[in-house]
Amino acid sequence: MEHYEKYLKLSYYYLSIRNRSEKEMRDYLIKKKAPDDVIERIITSLLEHKFLNDEAFARSWVLNRARLKPKGKTLLKIELRQKGITDDIVQKVLAEVQEEIPSELEQAKSLIAKKMERMKDDSREQTYSKVGGFLARRGFSWDVIKKAIDSALQNR
Repeated sequence: MEHYEKYLKLSYYYLSIRNRSEKEMRDYLIKKKAPDDVIERIITSLLEHKFLNDEAFARSWVLNRARLKPKGKTLLKIELRQKGITDDIVQKVLAEVQEEIPSELEQAKSLIAKKMERMKDDSREQTYSKVGGFLARRGFSWDVIKKAIDSALQNR
């Protein structure tokens, strides 16, 4: 019983920092060397009390990313899969939040606005190379990258 209480407190602390997926919580408890039976009890309890909810976690993750660190759908999917979110939940959440967040193109345009100002003396090829690489590392598709750069170059 004392093991359970100890690891439950650690779980609450871990959740107080930010929402977690079920996999993140399980990995955390394993890292803290919690016994398997205690991990299962804690995960079950957290799920029952709605402290863990992979769908709510995924929705929150996507919305926060859109506001704070815009990423393309490809990278968002990878991040969520790494956190143990199933493909079904990923697809559902991305479809649901589509109206709440700017389009990928709008996010890409806003990300490169300042970069484009600093690159006004660069050639078109240099711009595509630098800005394209920047956006590609953030998970934007080539189609979105090309449209964002073309739009920025037209406005220059």
